[in-house]
Amino acid sequence: MWSGPRNISTAMMRAFENRADTIVVDEPFYACFLAATGADHPGRDLILKEQPTDWRRVADGLMAPLPKGTNVFYQKHMCHHMVPVIGLDWMAGMRHAFLIRDPRRLLASYVKTRSEVTLADIGVERQLELFERVLDRDGVVPPVIDSADVLAGPAQALEGLCARLDIPFEAAMLSWPKGRRDSDGVWAPWWYENVENSSGFAPQNPRPIDEVWATLDDRLKAIAEEAMPFYEQMGRHKIG
Repeated sequence: MWSGPRNISTAMMRAFENRADTIVVDEPFYACFLAATGADHPGRDLILKEQPTDWRRVADGLMAPLPKGTNVFYQKHMCHHMVPVIGLDWMAGMRHAFLIRDPRRLLASYVKTRSEVTLADIGVERQLELFERVLDRDGVVPPVIDSADVLAGPAQALEGLCARLDIPFEAAMLSWPKGRRDSDGVWAPWWYENVENSSGFAPQNPRPIDEVWATLDDRLKAIAEEAMPFYEQMGRHKIG
């Protein structure tokens, strides 16, 4: 699952982890990204200590045989982690889906944890590149799902996603126990407070987008305007 930050990506990981047939991994290339770029992210030193920084080791782990009784390996990936130094040939052995969010809402949430942000940090351009890579390889449009649609109708959205991935939908995906998981990345204390307090996809009453726009300063508005064409192009292919 290819996502940007602040995009219910961890809640989606929770949903899949609650399946009986699934194991998950949380942003396995994060340390590789930090080592390659020198980016200053919350928890940087801890992430570099806890995860491999050699992308080949990470890729080998992603392609390893599944444990007995497991049919699905849900991999939560951040598009912006896939900098040019990280190879992509391992992707050929995977099924791919893409989770999108309106960049204006994404940015309004992102800066609550990390004030410095660029277009590259939210991954929308890289997401489209990865989408097109999969499309060119398979000749079939991979599934695209919008976080707003998941929150508005979780059962319908997840049923549609599972159908596109040729796996059975399980009602267990709609709720999960509160709290932190062993599968969560070590960056959880900085980013996962909301999902740790959740037990499912909570009903949403999102602020009108005009109100969200008004909260963005000129710098963030400029990034949002750059990001919108990539989001809109991906949105043409979304499920539903």
